[in-house]
Amino acid sequence: MIKSISGIRGIVGGKTGEALTPVDVVKFAAAYGTWLRRSNPANTKVVIGRDARLSGEMVSRLVAASLQGVGLHVIDLGLSTTPTVEIAVPAEEAAGGIILTASHNPIQWNALKLLNGLGEFISGEEGAEVLRLAEEEDFDFVEVRKLGSYRIDDTYLARHINQILALPLVDREAIVAANFRIVVDAVNSTGGLAVPMLLEALGVHTEQILKLNCEPTGLFAHNPEPLPEHLREIRNEIKNGSYHLGIVVDPDVDRLALICEDGSPFGEEYTLVAVADYVLKNQVGNTVSNLSSTAALRDVTLKAGGQYFASAVGEVNVVTMMKEHNAIIGGEGNGGVIYPEAHYGRDALVGIALFLSHLAKFGKSASVLRKMYPKYFISKNKIELTPDIDVDKVLDSIKTRYARQPINTVDGVRIEFDREWVHLRKSNTEPIIRIYSESETLATADNLANKIISDIKEIISERK
Repeated sequence: MIKSISGIRGIVGGKTGEALTPVDVVKFAAAYGTWLRRSNPANTKVVIGRDARLSGEMVSRLVAASLQGVGLHVIDLGLSTTPTVEIAVPAEEAAGGIILTASHNPIQWNALKLLNGLGEFISGEEGAEVLRLAEEEDFDFVEVRKLGSYRIDDTYLARHINQILALPLVDREAIVAANFRIVVDAVNSTGGLAVPMLLEALGVHTEQILKLNCEPTGLFAHNPEPLPEHLREIRNEIKNGSYHLGIVVDPDVDRLALICEDGSPFGEEYTLVAVADYVLKNQVGNTVSNLSSTAALRDVTLKAGGQYFASAVGEVNVVTMMKEHNAIIGGEGNGGVIYPEAHYGRDALVGIALFLSHLAKFGKSASVLRKMYPKYFISKNKIELTPDIDVDKVLDSIKTRYARQPINTVDGVRIEFDREWVHLRKSNTEPIIRIYSESETLATADNLANKIISDIKEIISERK
């Protein structure tokens, strides 16, 4: 089990306190509900929704009952998406919300992601208080006459899609005229409901949408992280068929990966770049991505006359910086698009609508569009952590070794090498050190990552 300021995540089953058991779910949901009640006593509404994981229904019942037990009135969206829950919270004028999803983690995982009254992830300070309440079991359940109510509302997915269609930069007429043929892979989660519904609303004919793994059974057909090595089925289908685009989303539909008409990956890093390019063509403004995202967004932004800013990794950090610099688009290089005109949250559905508008007006193939952007390659690596490794001391040693290079320590250690960079940080969701490096060739990016990995292993060996 991993506890962080954004929520609690773990493998379902096992011993209490070591994995995500029913006891842990109840404690954490009660702590969050208590925090909501104490923060805003006058507002007793809370929204929940879940992806299609096998454990989702069980976890949802536990969470709903726990929230009712502290006196909150629960609005349950049922099978939903992360961005749909995010828009439902302010629409319902609720005090907050919980999304029940472990995002890209494998089938045995689940999580509770916590939102504030704006439908945005709670801050670090707020998250720390929720963790304290859970750890100390500092919550009181109400007496029977004050129990909260429970109701189901399955209208929000359609409302979410209607809001997307109303965005000025979503050009349904251009999408209809393009007569797109599209393959969708939703890894047998809620994207299998949401993405085809959105495409049809945008004017893509039902018979021109091929659905792969779109039954929300929770039996993931492949590793749910939408990386090229996990997407062989859709890539082969497109390569052997006659399609314009492949669309892949993760289980909770906040990450978007695209496949070109020839079966090649558009590149998860370039989802945000392409959508930002489209937005910047229509409005000059600033952009934000995190320190582990491609420099291509910076290049596209500067070319368009805007300013680019880099934040610490994590959606809440990106959103905070977007607000500080009045950014018109932002997100993360994992295919997460944040478009404030819609809401301040990663939203694959918004990304799809804007990308299709862009591609339709571009008038050429996705592979040609991809070639229009600065050519960078990111090498993504990781080192497994063991209890005897002092990660902070390892990172300090790396800083010392590369003290002559420009170093950013806002989030881990990011080292600049002319037009290349490497970023090392502890993962918030897995017991690993992530090592991302970028260069204008994949070989150079790999070599840079391998050099840093070698340095880390040497440092660890020296300290044993």
